[in-house]
Amino acid sequence: MEGWQRAFVLHSRPWSETSLMLDLFSEESGRVKAIAKGARSRRSNLKGALQPFTPLLVRWGGRGDVKTLRNAEAVSLALPLSGIHLYSALYVNELVSRVLEQETRFSGLFFDYLNCIQTLAAGSGSPEPALRRFELALLGHLGYGVDFMHCAGSGEEVSDTMTYRYREEKGFIASLVIDNSSFTGRDLRALATREFPDLDSLRAAKRFTRIALKPYLGGRPLKSRELFRQFVPKKRTPAAQ
Repeated sequence: MEGWQRAFVLHSRPWSETSLMLDLFSEESGRVKAIAKGARSRRSNLKGALQPFTPLLVRWGGRGDVKTLRNAEAVSLALPLSGIHLYSALYVNELVSRVLEQETRFSGLFFDYLNCIQTLAAGSGSPEPALRRFELALLGHLGYGVDFMHCAGSGEEVSDTMTYRYREEKGFIASLVIDNSSFTGRDLRALATREFPDLDSLRAAKRFTRIALKPYLGGRPLKSRELFRQFVPKKRTPAAQ
């Protein structure tokens, strides 16, 4: 029997006529699969609470891969997300669900997730900086270590005006080659500090996180990206995801 934990629903789907299968992200246990019995019935007091982006206190039981939800209480109303910020938050949920192993503690990442969702819910400006910061935090918690501030070939500190090519498992090496894996020293400083002062640094950060996350995601496309493309099919500004 588990104690109470703070958690969010990443995804839910019908499991029977009256139950739900939940993918939870909890503070102490990480990702947990749980069945919420009777949650779809008309009389259930859980029906409105078990929604993505609603802060919860939950308790479950069971020893198998799929737990049984015992109790759930909404700590507050669902965070107010709409439009591009909602689709961005759905992307964050899918990323966590796809990348994290089940029942592995990621307490630090839980707070990075909370901070990201709260920032998106605030709805001020582009969601891109919040997404890039979360992706970098996720990579860090997964043990993906990369030194943005030093050339992997010489050990020297990166220069803003020089170009560096990313090599998996090695880092950034000074290079004259300009391609999708190339970044300026200025781009790398932005990645190191997670501060993106302009569109160029955001684009570079997006390129890097896509390269770095690809091995974790495999070849299966993210559903949230497809939804986002349908939402903004004609916009020329770079998609947040």
